[in-house]
Amino acid sequence: MTSLVTVRSPDPGGHDTADHGRFAKILEQLEGDVIRRLPDVVEELDAYLDEMATIDPDRLDRDEALAFWINVYNAAALRVGAHAAGDGVPTVFGIPGVFNSPVIFVSGEELSLDQVEHGKIRRFGDPRIHAGLVCGAMSCPTLRREPYTGEVDRQLDDQMRQFLASGALRLEPSANEVVLSPIFAWFGRDFVKPHRMPTLLPARRRLVLRALGVWVDDQTVEWIEEVEPSITFSGYDWRLACSIG
Repeated sequence: MTSLVTVRSPDPGGHDTADHGRFAKILEQLEGDVIRRLPDVVEELDAYLDEMATIDPDRLDRDEALAFWINVYNAAALRVGAHAAGDGVPTVFGIPGVFNSPVIFVSGEELSLDQVEHGKIRRFGDPRIHAGLVCGAMSCPTLRREPYTGEVDRQLDDQMRQFLASGALRLEPSANEVVLSPIFAWFGRDFVKPHRMPTLLPARRRLVLRALGVWVDDQTVEWIEEVEPSITFSGYDWRLACSIG
């Protein structure tokens, strides 16, 4: 987790706001086959990220700052996806150093995707961010059709519910089993003990599933409590893809 020792911890405490209007217009263009459309918006993504590079996120309040960093991450990841699509590679891993090479310069720091995710975003102590970040892979959460804003609390709650309902938490009644996205294997402890984010320590599957119950329907919670199913994790499909909704 070199991201934690090589970047400054976010310290928002101001009252400024960031204008993500340019990113909103980009998202409006990404209908249908997102990956196919990405090469057409590279210049707009560059312009948006250049605009965000002039902002000091610590001059924002907490919600605005968290929204800022999520938008910056997603925009940078989309730009990487655009380059992967342009190069004809089947996965973002076809781009050398995709997660650990610098992709954005913000407030005096040159940052990689890993540094933005682990050194900035996860330090806000909100596990719902794992339903809001996209990386250009088939198994990623759905890209939100609007930028994150000062209403990020409502937006992330909605993202969590959608992510779980779309297959990140899948019931298999015939096998008395719950299948979870591997995101909850990698970051399960963020949901169990969000005040300790970020950490790479594992969490017990049963505790992770219980923590996720906040964002699923009552019928699902009742079935889990009654059956006490086994818990497994699906594989992660890294093929180049992105859905928006």
